[in-house]
Amino acid sequence: MADGKGKVAVVTGAGTGVGKAAALALAGEGYAVVFAGRRPDVLEAAAAEAKALGVRTLVVPTDVGKPEQVKALFARTKDVFGRLDLLFNNAGSGAPPVPMEDLTYEQWQAVVNANLTGPFLCAQEAIRMMKAQEPKGGRIINNGSISAHAPRPFSAPYTSTKHAITGLTKSISLDGRPFDIQCGQIDIGNAETPMTQRMKKGVPQANGTTMIEATMDVAAVAKAIVYMAGLPADANVLFLTVMAAKMPFVGRG
Repeated sequence: MADGKGKVAVVTGAGTGVGKAAALALAGEGYAVVFAGRRPDVLEAAAAEAKALGVRTLVVPTDVGKPEQVKALFARTKDVFGRLDLLFNNAGSGAPPVPMEDLTYEQWQAVVNANLTGPFLCAQEAIRMMKAQEPKGGRIINNGSISAHAPRPFSAPYTSTKHAITGLTKSISLDGRPFDIQCGQIDIGNAETPMTQRMKKGVPQANGTTMIEATMDVAAVAKAIVYMAGLPADANVLFLTVMAAKMPFVGRG
């Protein structure tokens, strides 16, 4: 617990799934955790679990695609905790799995707002805080995806934004270097969460078939994030892939 004691983390999409697992794992290491997301009820429930571990928590309902709400999130974090040591850019969404030409502009834009614009806006505010605080610096972890490497069928918006997150990660890592701000990306494949229940029923494959896919315990992802977060300031995991061992990623297509 000593590793994170006195440190502050903001986790977006923290109410369920990977975000909740990461937030609770960080709380277990002693981090004070800011729970951000769109649904106040699930955020409050997740924060209550973290509080039971003896850490300070803060719930800030936030749509990361809206600049004014992102500014309010980080302003509140600064008011309550005074600094920021870690941002986990986790919030995101997908579009219906339909042929690309059948997607509406609104469906495309909603995914871009959540998966790319949101992490950019959050990173901006985090960097401003990290540059100005004493001691300066901090760490940003972006949630990429296996889709940052290879698409699934009918996933153009999600895949495009996750490829873009890779570029954002590299840019933050470079631009943050003079200010002791590290940035890394975790690419996750088939962690068992409410979003991946469809894997058990079968999902489309590149060869036109439908196949049930293996999943892994989301706790494995949370452990990886804790590892990335706990590195000293002179070390960084730029890219890390954690995936269900038997999922059809290597060799798929």
